[in-house]
Amino acid sequence: MAKKSIKRRWITNNLGVIALILLVIELTVIYAVQNYFYNSARQYLVSKINAVNGVLTRYAADSGTNLNAEIRSTLESFSDKDKMELMAIDYNGRIVLTSSGFTPDFTMDMPDYTEAMQDGHTYGYSTGRTDNGERIMAVCYPITGISGEYSAIRVVTSLETIDSTIRGFVFFVTLIAIAVLLLLGLSNLYFVGSILRPIREINSNTEKFAQGDFSARINQESEDEIGELCAGINHMADELSTAEAMKNEFISSVSHELRTPLTAIKGWADTLNDMAGDSVRGEAPPDPEMMQKGLRIIVGETERLSEMVEELLDFSRMQSGHFSLQMDTMDVLAELGDAVLIYMERAKKDKIRVIYEEPEMLPFVYGDKNRIRQVFINVIDNAIKYSDQDGLVEINAEAAEDGSAVRIIVRDHGCGIKKSDLSKVKTKFYKPNHTRRGSGIGLAVADEIVSMHHGSLEIDSEENVGTTVTITLPAKDAK
Repeated sequence: MAKKSIKRRWITNNLGVIALILLVIELTVIYAVQNYFYNSARQYLVSKINAVNGVLTRYAADSGTNLNAEIRSTLESFSDKDKMELMAIDYNGRIVLTSSGFTPDFTMDMPDYTEAMQDGHTYGYSTGRTDNGERIMAVCYPITGISGEYSAIRVVTSLETIDSTIRGFVFFVTLIAIAVLLLLGLSNLYFVGSILRPIREINSNTEKFAQGDFSARINQESEDEIGELCAGINHMADELSTAEAMKNEFISSVSHELRTPLTAIKGWADTLNDMAGDSVRGEAPPDPEMMQKGLRIIVGETERLSEMVEELLDFSRMQSGHFSLQMDTMDVLAELGDAVLIYMERAKKDKIRVIYEEPEMLPFVYGDKNRIRQVFINVIDNAIKYSDQDGLVEINAEAAEDGSAVRIIVRDHGCGIKKSDLSKVKTKFYKPNHTRRGSGIGLAVADEIVSMHHGSLEIDSEENVGTTVTITLPAKDAK
């Protein structure tokens, strides 16, 4: 129904208005042409009756001339009797003489005669039909000043030729209007079709998108706004497809990340349970060293699970707009030092050297110290995670020259990031290297936290060379 509705509305609103405009133009042109022809005919009749009146006036000036006889002679010898009829009307308003020799019915209505006689010495004009339906035009002029027997002379001509010409013109103009309307209709239908085709395709593809199929693409037929819309929807489909793939990878990665500590916890819990059972039954004494190792692993893996769950919760809060900050004046060096201390021991176990050059003082920052520490932990964790054994991680902190900001630089010499992946590493769910642990949302969370502090998190990396992360936070007293 929607497809037909657009066409119907277009035809009604567009072609209907155009048809109305063409009709008004046609009627205006027809009226102007009819007036032109009728005025021309009237002027011609006036010129003829003026010529006759001029002759009669000269006869009247000659006292020796029989005016009534001259009037009869003038009517009988009227040169244009084949085109029009010249008449003489007496004072009773009856036609008594005609150039054709036939006296019309006395009851003939003559509005032109009435008009001429009422106004006095002016022309009377009228159009009408004869008893047989023929259209005529008449011009009447009073001659009461020169004749005592005849009150006026009248010229009458048929309008059939003029009306026939006008009808032909009307037919021609109507054909042109219909042709223009048809041409506009065809072009408009083609234009509407060029819009409806991509709209139908868009509708069909969006239904597929709603069902989770992002493989469909719209054919971009033009470079106009519709083409831009098609290109935009295709780009949206590409992004949705990428996001869907990243989401699936994220689910797979998180499932793997959760399974690993859970497996370790369950395995060591089973081992410790068996040791406790053997001890109760007196089969073997518990091994304190083994129990301590198992408990340490369970605690460590539990903390790892807790960090992952907290990271997921933070991301969920950010997506829903419920992520909040507890802002206060904070010492960046204190939080950075705690983050470095947390990962020093782990770096030693992984045989990775961490060099932290701590400055004596940095400007204070107005922010959430727990969230800023979370950013430092995430970035340092990534640096260690993506470093190889016997690698090096360098951590520096410095103030901007004008004291307006604080910069923390974390540099590793690990596997680095491909140039094609560099612009995506802060995108949610994205993992440039699937061989390393992690959920793929840590940097997205860190970048959002830094942005909420009106700072920036910039990443510079080269594959097989290393990665440098620069965190910039505005100083509290910066102008």
